[in-house]
Amino acid sequence: MSKSYYEILGIGKDASAEAIKKAYRKLAMQHHPDRNQGNAEAEEKFKEAAEAYEVLSDVQKRRIYDTYGKEGLRSSGYNGPGSSEDIFSHINDLFGDLFGFGGGRARRHDPNAPVQGEDLRYDIRISFMEAVHGVNRQVEVTKRETCWTCEGSGARPGHRPQTCPMCQGRGQVIRSQGFFQVSTTCPRCQGTGQVITDPCTDCQGDGLVNRSKKVNIRIPAGVDTGSRMRLAGEGEGGRRGGPSGDLYVVIHVDEHEHFQRDGQTVYLKLPLSMVRATLGCEADVPTVHGSAKLKIPAGTQSGERFVLRGEGVPSLRGGGKGDMVVEVQVLTPTKLGKEQKELLRRFDELSKEQEEEGFFARLFHGHLGKQKKKSEEREKVANG
Repeated sequence: MSKSYYEILGIGKDASAEAIKKAYRKLAMQHHPDRNQGNAEAEEKFKEAAEAYEVLSDVQKRRIYDTYGKEGLRSSGYNGPGSSEDIFSHINDLFGDLFGFGGGRARRHDPNAPVQGEDLRYDIRISFMEAVHGVNRQVEVTKRETCWTCEGSGARPGHRPQTCPMCQGRGQVIRSQGFFQVSTTCPRCQGTGQVITDPCTDCQGDGLVNRSKKVNIRIPAGVDTGSRMRLAGEGEGGRRGGPSGDLYVVIHVDEHEHFQRDGQTVYLKLPLSMVRATLGCEADVPTVHGSAKLKIPAGTQSGERFVLRGEGVPSLRGGGKGDMVVEVQVLTPTKLGKEQKELLRRFDELSKEQEEEGFFARLFHGHLGKQKKKSEEREKVANG
C-alpha cells in the first residue's frame, strides 16, 4: 500500500479513537465483499481499511507507526491483520451482526460441541449468631440435570440430531432488509444448528430433566448479608457431555435483638443503674462469644462508650476478630420505696448545696467576674 493509513481512512493525524472507528465503519460497509461479489478492487480496499484500522486503533501500534512508519511496525513484529477469516472475525466482534458481515465466511456452529450448564442462585437465611460463628446447612435444590438416557443430546438412544434445514447447521440465518443484510439466530433450531426428529422420551428432547438434590452448604464464620458462596458443579447440568454449571449461594442474615453489627465490629447498649454508674463497678457484659468483664469508672455518663478488643466478628480472610463497642445507658429508677425516696431526697439536698456553690463560683469568676473587671476599668478611666 502506497497510501498512509490516515489517507486510507480519510482522516487527519490528530483523529480521535471515535473518529477512526467511524471512518473504518463507513469503509467496511462500502467495500465489504459480501456486497461487492466478484469485485477484486473492493476486496482489496476492504483489506486496506482493515489493516489501517487495526494499527490506528491500537495506541502502541499507532505510536510506532507515527514515529517510524510501516518499517517500524514490521521491526516490532507486526505483519498485518492476518487472513481474510481473521478480518471477518474481527469485524463481527467489533460491530456484531448489524450488517450481516461474514456471510458464508462466518464461523460455523459446532452442533456436537459440549455445552456447559447454566449457573444457578440459591438464597439462604441464617441467624445473627450463625453468621458470626458459621454453620452447616443441608438444603434441597430443584434443578435441571443432565438426562443420562440420552446423555444430554436430547435424541432418543440410537438416533442422532439432524442438521437444521433452515440454517444448514450454521445456527444463524441471513435476511436482507433494504440495503443491509442482517444475521439473526435461526428460529427453527434456536441457534444450535440441529433439530431433533426423534426426541428422548425421558427429557422430551431437552437434554435435561428436573431433579431435586440435597446440597450441603458450609457457611464460614464472619459472613454478612450479601455474602456469596460458589459451589462448583452444583448448578444446572450440561448438554452433550458438557460440565455442570455452578451454584451461587447468597446469604441473608437476620437482625439480633440486642447486638448490632458494622463489618467486624459489634455494638451493644448496656443498661446500668444510676448508683453503679455513679460509684463505678465491674460489669458482666454479654458478647457474641459469651461474656466479658468491663470496668466501669465512677461518674460514667449515659452514652459513654467502651471498647472490648477481640470480641467482635471473625474476619472471612483470617487475621483475627473485630472489636465490640459497649454504650452505657444509665437507668433512672421508676419504682421506689419510701426509704429509697428519703435517701434520694437527702442525697439531692447534699448534692444541691455542692452544685449551687460550684455553679455560682464558676458564674462569678467567669462571666460576672469579667463584667465587674470591665466596670472597674471604665470607672478608672472616667476619674482620670
